[in-house]
Amino acid sequence: MQRLATAFAIAMVLAFGAQAASAQTLKAVQDRGQLVCGGNGTLAGFGMPDPQGNWVGFDVDFCRAIAAAIFNDTKKVKFVPLTTANRFTALQSGEIDLLARNTTWTMSRDTTLGLDFAGVTYYDGQGFMVRKSLNVKSALELSDAAVCVQQGTTTELNLADYFRANRMSLKTVTFATANEAVRAYDTGRCDAYTTDASGLYGERLRLADPSAHIVLPEIISKEPLAPVVRQGDDTWEDLVRWTHEAMLNAEELGITQQNVDDMLKSNSPDVRRLLGAEGQFGQSIGLTNDWAYRIIKAVGNYGESFERNVGQGSPLKIARGLNALWTKGGLQYGLPVR
Repeated sequence: MQRLATAFAIAMVLAFGAQAASAQTLKAVQDRGQLVCGGNGTLAGFGMPDPQGNWVGFDVDFCRAIAAAIFNDTKKVKFVPLTTANRFTALQSGEIDLLARNTTWTMSRDTTLGLDFAGVTYYDGQGFMVRKSLNVKSALELSDAAVCVQQGTTTELNLADYFRANRMSLKTVTFATANEAVRAYDTGRCDAYTTDASGLYGERLRLADPSAHIVLPEIISKEPLAPVVRQGDDTWEDLVRWTHEAMLNAEELGITQQNVDDMLKSNSPDVRRLLGAEGQFGQSIGLTNDWAYRIIKAVGNYGESFERNVGQGSPLKIARGLNALWTKGGLQYGLPVR
């Protein structure tokens, strides 16, 4: 009996400790009155300051959605520009609360860095950009080409794998930052530039003559891009994950920024649960039950954010492709709120 009592006491202590730790980040954000979000800072369509200094982009919208869920105010976010070299350190050290910056979810990153990935917000894949004047129609024609790439990334590893698998000769030209790699490509130091396909469309806009370059059709890797949080903080990870799921479910259910108030009157149980008209789903992530309503009212659903930042309503004009809803042949699938 004493052993059982001791075991029960230990279990209770561990459970209490886990519960206390799980609310750590959310409490810190609430006490500070501001979310600190690590972003890219230079990637058009995804995360960078506009000419007025306001951060805009698909990943930026995600951070603002979390701020809306917590504070009902999308302006309560501080954005910290991060490179591939310092992004994980900034999160591990507590400099930022969340990393929302074109970061690929891989096994090694998920299991060795003390970090967790909170859901795939953008399904991507690595591609190549070349000058039209090269008359290259396929990446398989790039043998002996000099390819600009950012060092220390999965992009560099995928590039080597692709050329080796296809028995092609590769001349890699590496750079510490994406800016340096793009600049070198633009000035003619390389025949091709490679990064995630989404990034290629954004970087092309920064070239001296964007119309002189094309993105080749091959996608040579799987790049599931996901927001990242520190391990051991379950409530915070849940909040981040369900922010994405709320935006997906809103699109599936036809809830938009414009009609969200009218949808509060809906008789659909799925709609009512999502918007907080019934159920207590906000409480389980430390928020009020209108958390998803706040997100949709302030930022919109997943499709709205996609289209205005990187889709047909943006200069990038990227097709939904794999990021279409599952009901339309894509991979984006909102988990049920119930």
